[in-house]
Amino acid sequence: MVMSEKAKAICRFCGSEHSDSKFKAIDTFDTLYEIRQCAECRCWFLYPPPTEEQLSQAYNKAYYGAAEEKFTFFYVEKLLDLFRRRRAKKIVKLVPEHSSILDIGCGNGDFLNYISKMGNYQLYGIERDEIASKRAALKTNIHLQSTALSETDFGENFFDIITLIHVFEHLWSPEQTLSIISNILKPGGILIITIPNIGSWQAKLFKGNWLHLDPPRHLLFFEPNDLIRIMQEKGFSLVKEQYFSIEQNPFGVIQSLLNLVCKKREVLYERMKGNMHYAPEYGRFNVFVQKAFFMLHFPLFIATDIIAALFKRSGTVKFTFKNTKS
Repeated sequence: MVMSEKAKAICRFCGSEHSDSKFKAIDTFDTLYEIRQCAECRCWFLYPPPTEEQLSQAYNKAYYGAAEEKFTFFYVEKLLDLFRRRRAKKIVKLVPEHSSILDIGCGNGDFLNYISKMGNYQLYGIERDEIASKRAALKTNIHLQSTALSETDFGENFFDIITLIHVFEHLWSPEQTLSIISNILKPGGILIITIPNIGSWQAKLFKGNWLHLDPPRHLLFFEPNDLIRIMQEKGFSLVKEQYFSIEQNPFGVIQSLLNLVCKKREVLYERMKGNMHYAPEYGRFNVFVQKAFFMLHFPLFIATDIIAALFKRSGTVKFTFKNTKS
């Protein structure tokens, strides 16, 4: 007997076979997926799960930018550096010097590097991608690991702070990762998670065209209250939640709007990374118009994000949790 499509769809987080299809999404390689929601843990997940070949294609050289830095357009990297520096300042206010800090998915290591300039800390980064890892390895003040987090990497109660900045949605084994984090994070230690908000107005409006779906790289999503509940079950208490983000949310609306009118998704985003091979049918003038739309409307969507944040409906959300284990 042939299994039904519903029975074959396994929840990425809890493993349940009970889920409902919500909408379709096409990735930048024209592969069709659907977004389903688990009836048990309420996780939203990508189905069917991408193959190793599809993930290798998705995380190719173009994903991390064609140049030495990820973005080549109009000082984008300089602006991102400002956000990294501000994030680093907030981190060092949470713990004393000599604390141990782990950034899972540390990218080029710039965030940890800024922390190193603000005091004497034990800095650890995990970055599996070869290109990003090579960039991070140039920062000699970071203990870098290029393999996925496992149970034997660090001792119990090792870290004071662990961060996952837009990494959780990429995890192949998210439930296992949270269990490992709970073990290696000290009692009272801080865990910071930033994720796309599948319960946002952006997600509800744009559905499969939403930028932050990013198939097939983003494998799972949670609405904020559902993730808070799961983290509480894991022994974490919520310290703070933040919805307003100039770094993420305004561009999320802009690119999603462009996705509605373009036959290919994320054309502007890819061009801003210097990826000239993606969607070559969109010439210089067309891309110039898209860039002009971005620059002219960015202030408007900062304002709309302020409103969305008041209702906890912004495109992304940052959580600060405390490990409550004794």
